[in-house]
Amino acid sequence: MAAISEDIDERTNKGMNEDLLTITDLHKRFGTGAHAVHANNAVSLNIRAGQIVGLLGHNGAGKTTLVNQVVGLLCPTSGSIRLDGVDAVANPALARRLTNVQAQANVPITGLTPLTAIDLVGRMRGGRPRQTRRRAEELIEALDLGEWARTPAQKISGGVARLTAFAMCAVVPGRLVILDEPTNDVDPVRRRLLWDQIRLLAEAGAAVLLVTHNVREAERAVDRLTILDHGHVIAEGTPAALVAGHGSSFVLEVSRTPGRRIEPPAGMSLTQHDAVRASVAVDSHRTTQAVEWAAHALKDGVIERYELAPISLEDVYVDLTGSTGEEVRRHAA
Repeated sequence: MAAISEDIDERTNKGMNEDLLTITDLHKRFGTGAHAVHANNAVSLNIRAGQIVGLLGHNGAGKTTLVNQVVGLLCPTSGSIRLDGVDAVANPALARRLTNVQAQANVPITGLTPLTAIDLVGRMRGGRPRQTRRRAEELIEALDLGEWARTPAQKISGGVARLTAFAMCAVVPGRLVILDEPTNDVDPVRRRLLWDQIRLLAEAGAAVLLVTHNVREAERAVDRLTILDHGHVIAEGTPAALVAGHGSSFVLEVSRTPGRRIEPPAGMSLTQHDAVRASVAVDSHRTTQAVEWAAHALKDGVIERYELAPISLEDVYVDLTGSTGEEVRRHAA
């Protein structure tokens, strides 16, 4: 842990409460005229040092396009990006030096072992050889990769490769660390170890942008969320604030009996997730009515089961984006 703090603290005199990344009214348009595609439309967000911010959205929402503009791979159509006080659009090379990115596709390390790859990237990022080697070994241990530390990359699994890619990003972290779907292919046990290391990066002073479509993981891992949908920011805030601001307190989930039609309780709307599952948003003062309706429907054979639960971020996300429950569950798997 000391090695992370030294790496970040030596390169910054900024306070933990200052915005490290500020994106203002960002537009990115591909093409012209009637065929133009607005990948990002008036996007604004900010991240402070020491903070984990989730960028949440389905595939095609504009997340990767936004990240590519932050690191200078794409130029915005309009708007501004400031990174550690620097105009990142005018100075893309400097922005890249201040940023570490774990891309969605793993960096090829054929011919190397995980330990060698992590150590090599750390030295390329300016780490001192002895400190970098020690930090690489710490990450190998923290992520439970010791069994494969000296295994040739072509013989390791997708999950081990994904964790190695994260360690390559974290060994000498930049002021801004961008993680694009870091848990893909990672088993549940090592996912927890990975989240611990991500939190440690933030506690050491890095600003962390977590790009994901996994709602459940985002809810547990981030300090704040920005939800993108078709290039627009449609919601922003802490997970708790987004849930509290939804308007409904509970959700009634039901499983429909095949061949039977469900009529929702009076004054409530039904969201159909697939051929069987549906849900009803329920205000706190109408829970009794909703449960009585469900009990009658169960008795009449219209539904096979029901469950009333506090509304979750997943429910809010489904409502905001129009994604189906099945899509969200598939991404969370």
